[in-house]
Amino acid sequence: MIRFLKGLILLPIAIVVVLLAVANRQPVMLSFDPFTDGTPAFSMQLPLYALIFAAVALGVVVGGVGSWLGQGDTRRDRRAKGRELHRLRNETERLRQTAAATGPATGRTALPAPVSRA
Repeated sequence: MIRFLKGLILLPIAIVVVLLAVANRQPVMLSFDPFTDGTPAFSMQLPLYALIFAAVALGVVVGGVGSWLGQGDTRRDRRAKGRELHRLRNETERLRQTAAATGPATGRTALPAPVSRA
């Protein structure tokens, strides 16, 4: 079912991308020199669709890096909570073993066994 839905979404996108590439295959001058009008020093000829695809790819990369950097606090908090959870589980196990070793002679009952979350 998921494969069908992927095809249903990706096929029209692929068709649009191919049509864009075919319609915009004429070469354009990409210039990195804003001060020279005639023949700029830093320029290249490439198809317009290649320029569009490169701009989209660059946008995806920059957006992904920005998103990753923006989530740094969340990742740091999650690591800290994971360490705290690990410490608390170890402490619970240590207390469970101590309670089992002392036995019911102290009037305490043993802690229940941990629940498996598989």
